[in-house]
Amino acid sequence: MQCPYCGSTEIRKNGKRKGKQNHICTHCNRQFIDVYDQPKGYSEELKQECLKIYLNGMGFRGIERVKGVHHTTIIYWVKQLGEKLPDVPKEDMIPEVAELDELETFIGSKKTKFWLWTAVNHFTQGILAWVLGDHSSETFKPLWEIVEQWKSYFYVTNGWKVYPSFIPDGDQIVSKTYMTRMENENTRLRHYLARLHRKTLCYSKSEQMLRYSIKLLLHYLKYKIIPT
Repeated sequence: MQCPYCGSTEIRKNGKRKGKQNHICTHCNRQFIDVYDQPKGYSEELKQECLKIYLNGMGFRGIERVKGVHHTTIIYWVKQLGEKLPDVPKEDMIPEVAELDELETFIGSKKTKFWLWTAVNHFTQGILAWVLGDHSSETFKPLWEIVEQWKSYFYVTNGWKVYPSFIPDGDQIVSKTYMTRMENENTRLRHYLARLHRKTLCYSKSEQMLRYSIKLLLHYLKYKIIPT
């Protein structure tokens, strides 16, 4: 068993709530009810509805209040799908002009900052590659290893100091004016995931759940369906 919040397996029993086994994670100290053995009690239709609501800006506990499905069950569904999905949906078009940017968020508390680095095609909608981590070159490096294979004519960035260490001289354009596609994608991410809203009570409590949520959202935005 894993903690639905931080993914740790350091779990111990902690009494019962409403007749169900209660657990506590010794890593993050959060408690949760053992509902993972009974997700089949809900119909596929209700599952799809809850996940669509989640991918349209509502948090887990908000969905629990509205639909009556325990938030840990919804967390389980997101984790279940997120483990099976690729980081991004397949895209055959190679960008002639790529845009690169970093979206700031936090995990656990506002003191723990994370950045979602993304790459998009200047001319088409959709995120083509992304990484999650700090604001350093070490985090950006695996993303650049993907982007570099595109051999784009130009790379439009916001001028963050990391980029010149990777992008060849003359290939980088520093301009917010030409980053309209990226600004649109960042806005969509913040709009569709409550955990990425700028001012909200919803926030990511584990890096793993943020990754699963991003993968599920990108699939939903491209195909307009929830995978089964």
